[in-house]
Amino acid sequence: MNSSGHIGHVDATGAAAMYANDRASQHLGISLDDHGPGWATCSMTVTDVMTNGHEITHGGYIFLFADTTFAMACNYPGSVTVASGGDITFLLPTRVGDRLVAHGQEVAKQGRSGIYDVSVTRGDELIAVYRGRSRTLPAPSAGPAPTDSDSVPANSAPVPPAGPAPSAGPAAPRP
Repeated sequence: MNSSGHIGHVDATGAAAMYANDRASQHLGISLDDHGPGWATCSMTVTDVMTNGHEITHGGYIFLFADTTFAMACNYPGSVTVASGGDITFLLPTRVGDRLVAHGQEVAKQGRSGIYDVSVTRGDELIAVYRGRSRTLPAPSAGPAPTDSDSVPANSAPVPPAGPAPSAGPAAPRP
């Protein structure tokens, strides 16, 4: 949130910056409670819009909650990391009003690839276990600085697009 109280874009890296730009998680009431390199803790209260026809929390919301916690754990300051995959095992149902806590922890990191486990709990009960696989993106290259020859003079006329290549006529029949 910016100083005027509106959610806005923060141009930085790491969990706090990512959360500041994560409108979906904020809309669902997911909070980033604590984090550090390779770990994060988030919390969320189940609301009525998160329930399915059985009056329990839809699994997609639990997955999203765990996936958000995974994202906060794997995004270190100075890097941009994305999910390359994830899966979840549901152990117990949850209902409207349940306060869920997710703790994500780095299990392994090799080069640009990582594995993270997230446990979702309600009090002392383990609700779900998520395993996420991450990939850190290469740092963008600055590239060469533009030169004057790279720009088009302001008084130049637009160049029309090239048309289709001229046809050589109908193709000869095959024997």
